[in-house]
Amino acid sequence: MELRHIRYFLAVAEEESFTKAAERVGIGQPPLSRQIKDLEAEVGALLFHRLAHGAELTEAGRVFREAVCGIPSQTAEAIRLAQRAARGETGVLGLGSIGSAVINPIVSSAIRSFRRAYPDVELRLEEATSAVLAAGLREGRLGAAIIRPTQADARDLKFHVIAEDELMAALPVGHRLAAGEGSVALGDLAEEPLIITPREIGAGMFDTVVEACRLAGFEPRFGQSAPQIATMLSLVAAEFGVAVIPSAMRQLGVAGVTFRALKDKSPSLALTVAVRRDERSDIVRNFVAKAKSAAKEWRSHNWTR
Repeated sequence: MELRHIRYFLAVAEEESFTKAAERVGIGQPPLSRQIKDLEAEVGALLFHRLAHGAELTEAGRVFREAVCGIPSQTAEAIRLAQRAARGETGVLGLGSIGSAVINPIVSSAIRSFRRAYPDVELRLEEATSAVLAAGLREGRLGAAIIRPTQADARDLKFHVIAEDELMAALPVGHRLAAGEGSVALGDLAEEPLIITPREIGAGMFDTVVEACRLAGFEPRFGQSAPQIATMLSLVAAEFGVAVIPSAMRQLGVAGVTFRALKDKSPSLALTVAVRRDERSDIVRNFVAKAKSAAKEWRSHNWTR
């Protein structure tokens, strides 16, 4: 029994005429009559009384109609839902983000745009370190993660860059270089304890900061470690040392901390949407597209304002 048999049967039942039903479904009357006879043979019962001027349901036909009348609409709804799922319009997206990305306007814009475009996709958000989020991608717990990339992760993860942050110095307000508004040379901080996130927690940021120090001609003197940038800035305010952080983080505005641009030409710190290299989810693809669009719009806004 095929769906068309049900459709043909219901058309005849509603029109009470093989001729009118054939016109309605767009086939000739003889083929329609054969399809109904095939259906009756499969059911094992006569479904219609053939009358001189139409067709009338038998008792078996009335019972059969009651049982199958919802099938066409149910099938249409199933097709619609399947098509929406195929377009990534429904389902669940596990989305991870490092703590420092939360205040980035591109990230908030991407999430807002995605939720507006796909309101029936459930977002399950997770905040953690880049290392934990990269593991979440590999385990399949997450579909996408906003992280700082590392070369090691590039083996099985794909990165879509949405922001390139310049590095800047975070100094205690009483620091000798904190006065004024000018930039500072990274080399002037060579003897200062450097507050930094441990490499096992944030390899991308750790490696970039260390590379910047080496390009400035010195090996960093590591001070207190901190798992998050907010913690780093609190330690700077408490005069445990200085920090080198992404420029976007100055929005945190921690009391007791002064931010200074760096004179040095140093490597930038990329913020990316990471996904598995073999990722095939349309939901993930849709989020990446929204993140790229948000990044493009933000860059255009900043360039033209």
